[in-house]
Amino acid sequence: MDRPSLERFLSAGLSLAEIGRRVDLHEATVGYWVKKYGLNAVNREKHAARGGIAREELEPLVEAGMSIADIAATIGRSKTTVRYWLLEHCLKTRRAKQRRVSVETDQQRGPIIRECVHHGVTEFKPRSSGEHRCLKCRSEAVTRRRRKVKRMLVEEAGGACTVCGYDRCIAALEFHHLVPAEKHFALSLRSARSISSSRAEAKKCLLLCANCHSEVEAGMLRLEEGSAAARLA
Repeated sequence: MDRPSLERFLSAGLSLAEIGRRVDLHEATVGYWVKKYGLNAVNREKHAARGGIAREELEPLVEAGMSIADIAATIGRSKTTVRYWLLEHCLKTRRAKQRRVSVETDQQRGPIIRECVHHGVTEFKPRSSGEHRCLKCRSEAVTRRRRKVKRMLVEEAGGACTVCGYDRCIAALEFHHLVPAEKHFALSLRSARSISSSRAEAKKCLLLCANCHSEVEAGMLRLEEGSAAARLA
């Protein structure tokens, strides 16, 4: 991002998230450029570090049976901050203790073996709802979702390598971040991110086949700035 545009957005009172929505960038990327240009984000003081939480402040709330969300609302801190300091002080909420007992009980009982309509007799695992699900079915569902998301992102990116036009195998198509500093996470079949965050990340990338991507990373092939063209280094 350029500095004038950022200054204009910030002077208008827009948050990092709002700026990101306007320019199709993740708020973390906007934050990177704000910091790089030495600018100050809106409500910076509000989100500035406020120090730790003393054990004496947390312990009575835990003993009262409050959840992490309840504690966060009571002391005016984020759930992530409360969770961190509970761990630091070796404190556990009632729900965390119950969850641990449940896990230990399941471990003592050993694997749950049932019959799956798709995989026959196999291992099941309890869900938070109290039901049990076949581990193989769960694994296959995760794989299907990840493939569906990649197929969607590849289609939205043009469906073929931007350099050579390869489009035969979707597994051989990869997302190359044009600006490494803007990379928030890697887009691959291992990614378990939401569709919205994956789309936002894909907008920072160029779709390349594995061969062209390897040549770009090795410096053998250079992408022309501001275009999809490429030339040999």
